[in-house]
Amino acid sequence: MFIWRYLAMTLLLAISYAPAGFAQQDESAARRQLDAIGQEIESVAQRLSATGEARDSAERELKEVETKLAETHQRLDTLQAERRQLNDETTQLRQHRDRLESERADQYAALGQQLSALYRLGPTPQLKLLLNQGDPSELDRMQAYMNRLTEARNRRLNAIARLDTALADTQKELSERQARLDTLADELEEQSALLAQRTTERRGVVSNLDDRYGSEEERLADLNQSREEAERVLRNIQAEMAKLAEPTPTTNIVSTQGDLPWPVQGSISSNFHYRDGVHYNGIVIQASAGTPVTAVHTGRVVFADWMRGFGNLLIIDHGDQIMTLHAHLQQFSVRPGQQVSRGDEIGRVGDSGGQTRAALYFEVRRGGEPINPQRWIARR
Repeated sequence: MFIWRYLAMTLLLAISYAPAGFAQQDESAARRQLDAIGQEIESVAQRLSATGEARDSAERELKEVETKLAETHQRLDTLQAERRQLNDETTQLRQHRDRLESERADQYAALGQQLSALYRLGPTPQLKLLLNQGDPSELDRMQAYMNRLTEARNRRLNAIARLDTALADTQKELSERQARLDTLADELEEQSALLAQRTTERRGVVSNLDDRYGSEEERLADLNQSREEAERVLRNIQAEMAKLAEPTPTTNIVSTQGDLPWPVQGSISSNFHYRDGVHYNGIVIQASAGTPVTAVHTGRVVFADWMRGFGNLLIIDHGDQIMTLHAHLQQFSVRPGQQVSRGDEIGRVGDSGGQTRAALYFEVRRGGEPINPQRWIARR
């Protein structure tokens, strides 16, 4: 039974390499198994969320303000995405309204021509036809013409009525969209003000944190302690993942070594094992705040929370005992337990964790041990 469940889980992750003839029910079974793993990982992440707690009141304050800052960024993104969608829908509705109005104008013009033709026949064309003692075939022809003209007029009137109804519905939708856009504009203004306020709060908290160090040695000692706490959290994550009823399916990430995409484009300001502190086990890639960070390979999000020294930290398990870490994020775009594919946005570059400039800290681990990320990502 175990091997069949395991094969079902691995099927979806391998589906991009599979022949087109795979049965639909096999894929559905794989999705159900993967969803079950995602739910289990999400519950693991909830148990681990307390492990990254800040050590003292100053760092707890930093965690609180940076967590709220991330939530505000996410809310702004959501509102802006909704506004873009509403703007697109409003544009389409206006174009549809213009087409309806143009079509109605055409129908009115055609109806006018028909009414003009009837007018030329006089006020009682049927009576004139009956009194006309001319050729009977001419009488039949004129009667048929009158009938067709009347039918055409009725069709035009019905079409105009339908167009009027459609225009009224369209105008109602436009009014609803505009009302929602006005509400969004107010909420965006409110969230932008809140973002500015929380950014100012964070700046003050970071300044207070920096002021407490009497020397560079004290600062490095604190960073090293943060790294030790992070190592403990990572060991806990590794242990929790080992307890899962089913292991994370292989994603063949080992075969991509040296060819993985960069999680974000930018220059490396700190290399693997280059300096002391929390960044010792990975690389730091400088990039503008808000730049999308993408998954380098298929995997599962196993951790997405604030951690001392790392700020907003996101960890992806790629199977085969390979994990990637992404720290100092401005915000998260995915949640624990969620499956991601290569190139999917997982977060945004930020300066969380008390950093003074925006950058992404990127780390690769194998069997819980850090390895040089530059051996995995493609050369530029």
